[in-house]
Parts: sequence; C-alpha cells; structure tokens
Amino acid sequence: MIEKRKVCVITGTRAEYGLLYWLMKEINVQNDLCLQLVVTGMHLSPDFGNTYKQIEDDGFVIDHKVEMLLSSDTSVGITKSMGIAMIGFADAFENLNPDLVVVLGDRYEIFSAVSAAMIARIPVAHIHGGETTVGAYDEAMRHSITKMSHLHFTAAEEYRNRVIQMGEEPSRVFNVGSLGVENIKRFKLLNLKEFEESIDFKLGKYNLMVTFHPVTLENNSSEFQFSNLIAALDKLDDTNIIFTKANADTDGRVINRMIDDYVHNHKDNSIAFDSLGQLRYFSAMQYIDGVVGNSSSGLIEVPTFKVGTINIGDRQSGRIKAKSVIDCNPVKNEILNAINILLSKSFKKSIELVTNPYGDGKVVDQIIKIILNTKLDDILKKDFYDIGLKH
Repeated sequence: MIEKRKVCVITGTRAEYGLLYWLMKEINVQNDLCLQLVVTGMHLSPDFGNTYKQIEDDGFVIDHKVEMLLSSDTSVGITKSMGIAMIGFADAFENLNPDLVVVLGDRYEIFSAVSAAMIARIPVAHIHGGETTVGAYDEAMRHSITKMSHLHFTAAEEYRNRVIQMGEEPSRVFNVGSLGVENIKRFKLLNLKEFEESIDFKLGKYNLMVTFHPVTLENNSSEFQFSNLIAALDKLDDTNIIFTKANADTDGRVINRMIDDYVHNHKDNSIAFDSLGQLRYFSAMQYIDGVVGNSSSGLIEVPTFKVGTINIGDRQSGRIKAKSVIDCNPVKNEILNAINILLSKSFKKSIELVTNPYGDGKVVDQIIKIILNTKLDDILKKDFYDIGLKH
C-alpha cells in the first residue's frame, strides 16, 4: 500500500484562509494526499474574532494550533511574536512530520513557519511569490520565503519571472494565477436580500467597502493616514460604509479602534466587521460602488467584478494593477477626489470591459497536479539559477 503524501497547509489570517479554502478541500479528497492543517496568528486571537472556529465549522480538522500573538502590536511585540511562532512551528513539524508544507503570501507568521520548515528539512511550496509591496515589510518577508521554498506558484507571468530572477529553477516556478479569482467563480454568491440580512445592514444610494491595513514602511503613521481617509469619508453624502478591520500588524489595533469610534458616531450609515468571510465579501462586490483602502484584494480579486478600487498610499506599490484601480496619496483631498472619480458614471462605464491580470480562475487543479507529480526526494538542495548564464 502506497503511503499518502502528507501536505501541511498553514494559515494565520482570515483572508489567507479564504484563499486557501478550495485548495484545502481538494487536497482533502485526493486519494494520494493527506491534509494536515496548522492554524496560527490572528485565527487564535479573540481580538480578531477567533476565526479558527470558522475553519472548524467549515468541516476542517485542525491538526495543530501555534499560539504566537502577544497583546502588543508594536515592532517589539511583533518581533517577539515571530520568535514564539518559530518555537511553536518547530514542535508542530516534529509532531506532524509532513512531506510538504504549503504557505501563501508574505506575513511574518508565515516567515516563521517557513524558517522552521527549512531547518527541519521539509520542502515548502509557496503561493503568491514574486510580488512587490513597497510600502510594507511584507516585501522582504515574501522574497525571503521564496528563497526558503522549493515549489513556487505565482499569480502572473511577471511574478514568475521575478522568482526566477531571484535564482529559482524555472522548472519549479509555475504561473497558475490567483486563488482568489478561482474562489469567486466557485462560490454561489448571495443575492441582495440574502446579503443585507447576513450583515444586518441595508445598502444605500452609494456604498463603499473600506479595508485599510497598517503601513509598516511608510514615513506617515498608519494613524495619520487612516485619519485622512476618515476625514474624506466624512465629506460624502448618501454613502454607506462597510469596514473590514485591519490585520495584526504594527498599529493594527490603532486602526481598529478608529473604525469602532467612527461606526459608533455614524450608526445610520456604517458598520464594521472583524471578518466578513469570503462568501459575504465577494457577495458584497456585486452591489457596492467600490473598494477603498490598501488591501491586496482590491487589486487581485475586485477587478473580476468590474468594480473600481481606490488604492491609498504605497502599501501595494509595485503590484500589477487593472485599469479599475485608482492610485492616490493618503491625503484627505486626494482620497476625496479619487472617490468622486470612482462614483462617476464615466469611470464606471470605462471599466465595464476591464480584464483581471491575475488569471481566469483555474488554479487549484494545476497546483494539485504539480504537488502529486513532483518528486520530493532530492528537492531540498537548490542550485542558484543564474539568468546571466546559458543553461
């Protein structure tokens, strides 16, 4: 009897879990694969909704929980959390003994997990490598994860080329597109009545989704930038606001407190959620006028709905963008001007035929096929692929 290949998927945030959901489901039903699930980070924090419960409600068995988040979101607190995470992942990998670790993205808990996997001599498959985000330390995390990984699943050809540029063997770098786009196509989205009932909130004449995460490498503080966004929102008429709260990055709790204060003072036209979940988030895209903030989702998934995005500041600077994305600085008047453009009939008309640069949504099958067919015996030793040499 052939032993199943143990594939250990790691998730630390609600957004990342949403992207990994269908991949995890598919691993679970494969005869030759065994899903191991390690949950960490924000999933285990009451401050961020204890979203591990949603994972269990979705029918997944959590094999190991790695507690790591401290109550502080200062740079010192984040660094200490990374150290605690690495210790926890060392224990998790020792207990689970996976054949392959699968991670997505660029967050610090994923960096800790991959560092522990590297020392434990466990191959790593990395999803969404090769991207750039100039305004966040995620940029360095992501590229570091790439160098510690052995299979690479990128969301665009430009990103595949960048991973190869970093010395990774081309035969192990695959442009598969974005999991988020596939998720949109797989979900049966809620109709308007179902969506409004699910969030206990009525949409208005104009409706915006606001998601703003900390800016970890910009000179202006997250509080300063978000204050400018709040000031711009205050100037809008006939506009309802749906906030989704910030991640557990430096100053994340500051932003979330400001959201709570805003909603408290604007109960008639605003509402906030720790996590909408993928189904409600994507369902919202059918009915809102646009997404405002600095989340990667505004660039990667939202264009599929032919909906505009206002991308504030440099957090996502360097990422490929559809024509539906409006860039602006974190200044009240610039944000307000961008919102006016977003809500205009001419802009909405101009993006009716926009194409999403992150693929057509056929991702999971490609990844599963590669995981099944790749030999892992000799994958740990990597030569540096020098693009300046003939191969």
